[in-house]
Amino acid sequence: MADKYCSVENIKFLLHEVHDLDSLLDSERFQDFDAESIDFIIDSSKDLGDKEFFPYYQEMDEKPAVFKDGEILVHPQVKNVIQKSGEMGLIGGTFDAEHGGMQLPFMAASATGYILTAANNPLVMYGGLTAGAAHLITSFGTKEQSEMYVPKMLNGEWGGTMCLTEPQAGSSLSDITSAAIPQADGSYKITGQKIFISSGDHQCVDNIIHLFLARIEGAPAGTKGISLFIVPKKRIKADGTLESNDVKAAGDFQKLGQRANATAHLSFGEEDNCYGWLVGTENRGLAHMFQMMNGARIDVGLNAASIASAAYYASLQYAQERPQGRKLSTGGRKDVSQGQTLIINHPDVRRMLLLQKAVSEGALSLCMEASRLVDVQSITEGKEKADANLLLEMLTPIVKTYPSEMGRVSVSTGLQILGGYGFCLDFPLQQYYRDIRIMALYEGTTGIQSLDLLGRKATAQNGKGLMALMTEVQNAIQAANTYDELKPYAKILGGKMKEVQEVMQYLIQYAMKGDYDKFLADASIFMEFASTIVIGWQWLKMATKSKEALVTGNLTQSAEFYESKVHTMKFYFKYEMPKTASAKETILNPEFLTILESEKELIM
Repeated sequence: MADKYCSVENIKFLLHEVHDLDSLLDSERFQDFDAESIDFIIDSSKDLGDKEFFPYYQEMDEKPAVFKDGEILVHPQVKNVIQKSGEMGLIGGTFDAEHGGMQLPFMAASATGYILTAANNPLVMYGGLTAGAAHLITSFGTKEQSEMYVPKMLNGEWGGTMCLTEPQAGSSLSDITSAAIPQADGSYKITGQKIFISSGDHQCVDNIIHLFLARIEGAPAGTKGISLFIVPKKRIKADGTLESNDVKAAGDFQKLGQRANATAHLSFGEEDNCYGWLVGTENRGLAHMFQMMNGARIDVGLNAASIASAAYYASLQYAQERPQGRKLSTGGRKDVSQGQTLIINHPDVRRMLLLQKAVSEGALSLCMEASRLVDVQSITEGKEKADANLLLEMLTPIVKTYPSEMGRVSVSTGLQILGGYGFCLDFPLQQYYRDIRIMALYEGTTGIQSLDLLGRKATAQNGKGLMALMTEVQNAIQAANTYDELKPYAKILGGKMKEVQEVMQYLIQYAMKGDYDKFLADASIFMEFASTIVIGWQWLKMATKSKEALVTGNLTQSAEFYESKVHTMKFYFKYEMPKTASAKETILNPEFLTILESEKELIM
C-alpha cells in the first residue's frame, strides 16, 4: 500500500481560499464554527482515516461481503467504523441540532467524506447511506418518525438505505411493481423485491431502516403513482424492543469492485408480514426521493474524485521509488555505466502523473463548488437561494459524471505508470480501478446524466441555468485577467464559452422542431464537451488564488504548493482543453448515425 491517499493541504486550500467557506460561517446556522474548528474536524477525520479506514482497504477487498445461511456477513471492521463515525458525529454532521446533528457546513462534511473515502471508499458507504435515509425522514416524515428512527441512525446503532431498483425495472422507476396496501392502523402492508441495495443487509447494526418506493393500491400509473415508505428490517414494538418485519436478504451481488460493501437483493413481505409507514405526501415519493438522489449524485462525484486522489498518490510514490532507464538528456541512454534514473524523471511519466493530478484535484474543486451551493441554499432566502439552486441544478449532472468518467481514466493512467506491477494484486492500482468503475453507474448512468444536462438543465427556464454558469465562468476570467501570466488561459476559457453558445444554438433548432432524437442523440458527447470546460473553469480559479497568494506573499501553504497549482492549470489547458474541439466537431456533424430510421435497420 502507498503511504498517502489524499492531501489535507489541498482540501484546506479549496475550502478556505478557493471556495471561501469562511464567509459562510458568519451565518446563524454555522455560527458555532470558525476556520480553526473546521480544520480541527478535518484533521480528526484524517486521523480516523489513517487508523481505522486505510489500513483495512486491501484486506476488506480480499475478504468481501458474503451471503451465508440467509444473511449477508461483512468484515468486522465495518461495525467498528460505524460506531466511531457515530461517536464523532460524522454520520449526522450536517443535520440540524434538534435531530442530533452538528449543523456542519456541507462543504466541511464533503471534505471529511472525501478524506475517509480516499482512505477506504466502500467502507464510507455504510454511514453515508444511513445519513441520506435519515435526511429523508427529517425532511418529509412526521416529528414522531424523526424521533423514532433518526437518533439511532445518526449515532451508528441503526443503518439506512434507499430502495429504488427492482429486477424488472432498472432505472425506469415508472415500472416498479412493489405494492403498499393501507391498513386500519395507518400502516401499509408491503410486498416487493429490490436489487442493488448498497449496505442493504449486514450484521454490524441492530436494525436497518429502508426508505422504500412502492405503489399504493389504486395509485396512478407511472412515476405519478409512487409513494415513499419507511420499511424497517425490524419493527419497533411498544416497549421499544425489536421484532422481525419480514424483510429478508435473498442474496448479495458479488461485484467487480467495492467488494467490502454489501450489495443486497432484498425481499419484502414473502410471509405477508411486512409493514411500512408513509413518508411525506401520497404519490409524491419519487419527488421526495430525488432530494436524496441529488445529494447522492454529489457524493458519487466526490467518491470518484477521492478514489482518483488515492490512485494518484500511489502512482506518485511508485514513480518516486522505481528506477528504470536513463535520462535522455544526459546522452547516456545506451551507456549502462550510468545509473538508472527514477521513472518520475521521464517526461511521459510526468505527463501521466500531471493528468492524474489535474483530474483528481479539478474534480474535487468542482465537488466543493457544488457543496458550497448546497450551503448557500441552507442559509439564504428569496433570489439568492433561487440563484444558488439554479446553478446547483445545472452543475449536478457534471459533478456526478466528470469525476466518475475521467476519474476512471485517471486511475487507468496510474495503472499504466506502474506497468506490469499495476496489473498485480500486490499493488493497489488494480483495486482502485475496480472500485471506481461503478461510479459511472451509481445514481443514474452517464447516459442518464447527459440527457439530464442537455435535455433538462441546459434548457430549463429558457436557459437560465446555463446563463448562470456562464456568468460564474466570466467572473473567474475577469479575476484571472488581473495577472499577466494567467491572461492567455483566461482568453482560452472565454473562447470556449463562445463555443458552448455555438453548440447550443445548433442543437436547440432540433428541440424547437420537436425532433428530440436529434437534439439528444449526442448528449454524452455534449457532457464531455461541457464538463471539460467546467473543469477548466475550476483550474483557472485555483490558479488565480494561487497567483494571488504568491504575489501578495500571503501564503498559508508553501510557495511550491501554489506554484504547482499554476503549473497544473497550464497542463490542463494544454493537454485537456483542446479535446473540446473534437467533441464540438462531432456534435456539429449533421449525420445522425445512431438514430434508428427503420425497424429493419440493424447494428451488425
